[in-house]
Amino acid sequence: MRVRRRGPALALLLAATVLPAATVLAGPAAAVPHPYRPLPLAGLFDNTAVSDDARPGAADLDGAGHSLSAQDLAAAGWTPGRTLTLDGAHLGWPRPAAGTPDNVVADGQAVALRGRGGALTFLVAGSGAAGAAVTGHGTVHYRDGSRSSYELTAPDWRSGPLSIKAVALPHINGAGGQSAGAARLYAVSVPLRAGREVASVVLPRNAGPTADLHVFAVSVADSGRGRTGSWAASTAGYRAVGPWTDRTLRLVVHAGAGGRRARIRLANTFAAAPVDIGAASVAVQGAGAAADGVPVPLTFGRGRPGTRIPAGAEAFSDPVDFRVPADTNLLVSLHLPGTVTAAPVHQEATQVSYLSAPGSGDRTGEREGAGFPETLTIWPFLTGVDVDGGPGSIVALGDSITDGVQSTSGANRRWPDVLARRFQTQSALPRYGVLNHGVSANRIVTDRYQGDGVSTDTGGVSAQHRLERDVLAQPGARTVVVFEGINDVRWGTGADEVVAGLRALARRAHERGLRVVAATITPCEGYADCTPAVEARRQAVNAFVRDHGGVFDATLDFDAVLRDPGRPQRMLPAYDSGDHLHPGDAGLKALGESVDLRALVPGRG
Repeated sequence: MRVRRRGPALALLLAATVLPAATVLAGPAAAVPHPYRPLPLAGLFDNTAVSDDARPGAADLDGAGHSLSAQDLAAAGWTPGRTLTLDGAHLGWPRPAAGTPDNVVADGQAVALRGRGGALTFLVAGSGAAGAAVTGHGTVHYRDGSRSSYELTAPDWRSGPLSIKAVALPHINGAGGQSAGAARLYAVSVPLRAGREVASVVLPRNAGPTADLHVFAVSVADSGRGRTGSWAASTAGYRAVGPWTDRTLRLVVHAGAGGRRARIRLANTFAAAPVDIGAASVAVQGAGAAADGVPVPLTFGRGRPGTRIPAGAEAFSDPVDFRVPADTNLLVSLHLPGTVTAAPVHQEATQVSYLSAPGSGDRTGEREGAGFPETLTIWPFLTGVDVDGGPGSIVALGDSITDGVQSTSGANRRWPDVLARRFQTQSALPRYGVLNHGVSANRIVTDRYQGDGVSTDTGGVSAQHRLERDVLAQPGARTVVVFEGINDVRWGTGADEVVAGLRALARRAHERGLRVVAATITPCEGYADCTPAVEARRQAVNAFVRDHGGVFDATLDFDAVLRDPGRPQRMLPAYDSGDHLHPGDAGLKALGESVDLRALVPGRG
């Protein structure tokens, strides 16, 4: 039997006064009102999960004497008291020193919390028998007296999936010393009731004598209300680069929606070590690497010129007065003062960007392009440009066809680019931003890239595993368009599994208040592995999408747009890029122009 580790904070909690009874709800949330006054999470810490390598037995996360290494955490940039931005939530890594209580073993404690947003994000780890995930149900109390229930699942800290981890550490500490083995921590988000301010959160009850759900931090995630995404790209993998030492990246991206103030989003997804950004700037592109005007410097954390992004985390620049013109190329420059040997990247940029010479220092403020003699065809670190105001964002979740593979490089002819221009040049509907979260080779059901370590595979983790980061946490997300599945059916995944994956994506997006639109899979006869069996699976998935029984809010028949009427299992030759899988510029334009914009607007039938 596990020994439950209780600290002084719990004794204080048990002695606290009783809350007034709240309105009774149906379902799990309608159980007995929680009897304890909410306290800050740090005041409830009753377990010690982190030990110093010099005293590896001074902590016990799992009831068997094992713990996280303080030195490994520091090497990842997860230092005591550090604010970690994960999926739009700002989570404080516990301040206590190694060997002292630093997390809560969930057992119905009431946590004081304030905030308004679309989700509640927990930094968690499970420790249970046979490495199973630990699941429990809790309650959110709102300032207006209402409440809602939630289900929280914490994957096991030693065997949970790497593809959804927040960070992985290389060692396990124990009474006998240190051993090799990946320790994992997870950021897990659960829905909140829209528009309501959180007052407190009741953690799940004890999962049982052989399982614990550990909570290290909790925060209300920023829903991005009041912002619109102008440009975005998904982190598709973590690959070797350079090495780059004291150099400046000048990345070319295409703004869809315009605005008078802007910020950028940087991500260190999948990384094992922090990365330093010495300086950053934004400008409208002139010719090549040259800016059309003096670049505007960006700051971080309320005025600092640079930032350190911990492993697995992200960073937002402070909003700056910079007018982003709609449908215009921007230059985002990032100075890397240290040595970078690997980076999270979006592989298929279909765009040429620029890099300064080795050791050339901070060139983020240069207007001229002569200081950037090298070129890149990937986007490292940069994952978004947001503008203040506007109606919010449409997110295109897809694979290589959404990513624009086989479209003309630098011409911005991806189908989401076409869609973005249509929104910006009309006035009957809100002028939404359109965020392209296509990843070449991506699948709905299975991971291409496994989510950890340096790899040449940049097909990304599955759509299900990247949904939180690439859709639900996007600024002002209103609608998601899911256009995936061809890679699943080509590589042997059954149609029933793809359908189940689509159902799961729709359910999770609906829980967070998004409109969900699904597109049929386009034909691929003539591509090397598009066999009759693949065609049968494709047709089965498309049959479900067309007759989905209310799973989606609307559908787009992209299959009907691209197929050859005389041979519907193949693409119309005029739309074919030549490889019979990817449409060319004309086919991508046809997709973007086929969309009824009204189908993407929330609140419509």
